[in-house]
Amino acid sequence: MKIEVTRSARRRKTVQARMVDGVLQVAIPGHMSASEEDHWVGVMRAKFERRQDTAKVNLEDRGRELSAAFELPEPSEISWSDRQKTLWGSCTPSTGRVRIASRVAAYPEWVLDYVIIHELAHLVESDHGTAFWDLVARYPMAERARGYLQAKNDAAS
Repeated sequence: MKIEVTRSARRRKTVQARMVDGVLQVAIPGHMSASEEDHWVGVMRAKFERRQDTAKVNLEDRGRELSAAFELPEPSEISWSDRQKTLWGSCTPSTGRVRIASRVAAYPEWVLDYVIIHELAHLVESDHGTAFWDLVARYPMAERARGYLQAKNDAAS
């Protein structure tokens, strides 16, 4: 991804980025140090890469397909979340709302499917008891996906 950085004496605090003709244009305050610039360029690049990854997956269709295939309830809403830094997904059983961490969109499809199934299973069983894990185990790639996610956690530590 090509990146252009523009410094502005008028810009005091905020950093802004936009994609123009395949170039990520990052606007930063003129007073920022080189290390602050590097930090913010990295943050903005990651944000735009996540957007590109999530745009490739129709999460609502995927959730519907998986709920039907594994006999789990359909969520009332399923969406990407940029706010989940430590969780892969979350579910609110009382409302049927499922959120999937946007970083998971960059992972293999079978891992994303596992995370969705995990959250759909919470629509039936809210805790992580035996009945919950029995529902998740319907997914044939469950153990492999859990190992993949564990390795991601270990690498981030």
